[in-house]
Amino acid sequence: MDRRLRVGIDIGGTFTDLIVVDDRTGTFWVAKTLTTPDDPAVGVRRALIQGLELAGSPAEQIQAVIHGTTLVTNAIIERKGDKTALVTTKGFRDAIEIAREHRFDMYDIFIERPKPIAPRRLRFEIDERLLADGTVYRPVDPAEVEALAERLRREGVEAVAICFLHSYRNPEHERQVAAILAERLPGVRISLSSEVVGEIREYERTSTTLANVYVQRIVEGYLDRLQRSLTELGSRARLLIMLSSGGICTVETARRFPVRLIESGPAAGALAAAYTGRLVGTPNLLAFDMGGTTAKVCLIDNGRPMITTEFEVDRVYRFKKGSGLPIKASSIEMIEIGAGGGSIAHIDQFGLIKVGPDSAGSQPGPACYGLGGTRPTVTDADLVLGYLDPDFFLGGEMRISREAAEEAIEREIARPLGMSVIEAAWSIHQLVNENMASAARIHAVEHGKDVRAYPLFASGGAGPVHAYRVAEILGVRQILCPFAAGVGSTIGFLAAPLAFDFVRSAYARLDQVDWDTINALYAEMEGEGRTLLAASGVPEDQVTVTRTADMRLLGQAHEISVPIPLGVLGPQSEAEVLRAFETVYRDLYKRARPGVPIEIMSWRVLVSGPEPELRLRRQEQSGDARQKGERPVYFPELGGFHPTPIYDRYQLRPGDCFDGPAVVEERESTVVVGPRGHATVDEHLNLVIRLGE
Repeated sequence: MDRRLRVGIDIGGTFTDLIVVDDRTGTFWVAKTLTTPDDPAVGVRRALIQGLELAGSPAEQIQAVIHGTTLVTNAIIERKGDKTALVTTKGFRDAIEIAREHRFDMYDIFIERPKPIAPRRLRFEIDERLLADGTVYRPVDPAEVEALAERLRREGVEAVAICFLHSYRNPEHERQVAAILAERLPGVRISLSSEVVGEIREYERTSTTLANVYVQRIVEGYLDRLQRSLTELGSRARLLIMLSSGGICTVETARRFPVRLIESGPAAGALAAAYTGRLVGTPNLLAFDMGGTTAKVCLIDNGRPMITTEFEVDRVYRFKKGSGLPIKASSIEMIEIGAGGGSIAHIDQFGLIKVGPDSAGSQPGPACYGLGGTRPTVTDADLVLGYLDPDFFLGGEMRISREAAEEAIEREIARPLGMSVIEAAWSIHQLVNENMASAARIHAVEHGKDVRAYPLFASGGAGPVHAYRVAEILGVRQILCPFAAGVGSTIGFLAAPLAFDFVRSAYARLDQVDWDTINALYAEMEGEGRTLLAASGVPEDQVTVTRTADMRLLGQAHEISVPIPLGVLGPQSEAEVLRAFETVYRDLYKRARPGVPIEIMSWRVLVSGPEPELRLRRQEQSGDARQKGERPVYFPELGGFHPTPIYDRYQLRPGDCFDGPAVVEERESTVVVGPRGHATVDEHLNLVIRLGE
């Protein structure tokens, strides 16, 4: 059978998820295997073999593989990258350690700050200087750079980040130094801040450039092994990589700018929610993706996830904003908390139950896995409460033990607190729901949104188990659970277009902009993007260009992203840009703009290809028994364990409906419908749950 297959692969902290789609028919197959943290490529290969076996197709029929990975994040957190040096302007050696004046915890006298990737002994200065407008004040001395190259060789440096003070306006000095170092230090990787992130603010720019070059060798090796695995399986498929911004890029771009992949896995989950929302006519959603290690929440507005241009990695205090290394790169904006199925429950110093952020991961995993884990997790609690079937975990391929889960909860939580195992399990389950609901509420409020107005889109292996209670806490009245929700993020990979984003800093007050300069900047960025897309096979007439600018009121510290019109800009554009700023400002702050001048810090361009056509069609299943049985499931409002119908997700058809309480099982995830829920299967096989009074 001749097929045109595309494959999406997502590596999580606990499971590696995969989807295989036949683009000609829309038929798809999914696979889920435990992640192999020592070498994630091994888990990818296992999942790919499993997916191809289910499809009954040879690897030769794969046309493209789209992949997202946490490899970059993990390498930075675990500090497994290259020995990296920083070369910067004289007088700015310590800017990366001084950081901002901001303290993320004002009252902690023992506060820890993130350690820079380049230690002080590997931070070097060059006596060069550009002025803020990019003109040369003090040129580079080649002899000084040659002497530095010799010192770097003696230190055994494997990677170098070059970040000069005003290189975002003029990259020439960085290029001169890079050329000399490359000639003198063959094999050493070099990243220039003007190429990685050509944007003002030296602290963030330096941090991003260091992170980029620090992981380059690891990412290159990983992508090489992944490509080799595909070749060994007999596939000549094109390998594409998901960006943090939700676009996809070629392997060449990923190798050059690995820092843009940091949030690639979570980005796919948000894209899957956006795709489903557009498909069913619900463009505004609260995407809730709960896997084995973390839960992510993202607002989808008008069918698109929100985008940010700055985030953090390697936080000293994992969920405290400001305690990590800043990264300046476009990324889908979301909030992440340590609330996954593998999150470990424990008793704190005050005798209170806490869940996470530590996770059992895939090795050793929750106690019920029987792989060596002994501490109780959220998955163990869900199993004890009857939400999960020990004989149908991963469709029965992986047996889990209720007894082991009960023993872990009894030993670590119930006995020390003098409560029953069931009470302890419910406390764990509801506590993690409260944590996720609080994070979602905060995320919405920070963006001026009312979370109650957004239907909840539940995905991930654990998301549909917890979605009902999270929605109940938030006051959300509708939940959308897609088919194959347990591998839902993989759908996002297949729905993403090829895309490249660029930024240039050129400060100006809105009423004093030199529009000729800005037109030249936009033309340069758009031209580079079109060239990259053309090299990737995207026809010129299918390229889309989106412009934005980072704008703020005069004297403010932070900017908002404002859309900028296409075409040639001029004095006549000022009024249109001002109206756009006022609209964004009012939406965000719920008030009119004060009568203060506006300034623009940076100009941005997103150049993208067409969104791939994605038509998913479930394979027809034999049989018509919607209900596969009944078992006791814990619902406290019904007095405890209650006989609950168990539905087979694969037998449900469009139009089927039933009332809660109920449990709906499929291979990769389980949907729990509470007593006030009413569930309907829509034409796209999504399970739509409405919460009654």
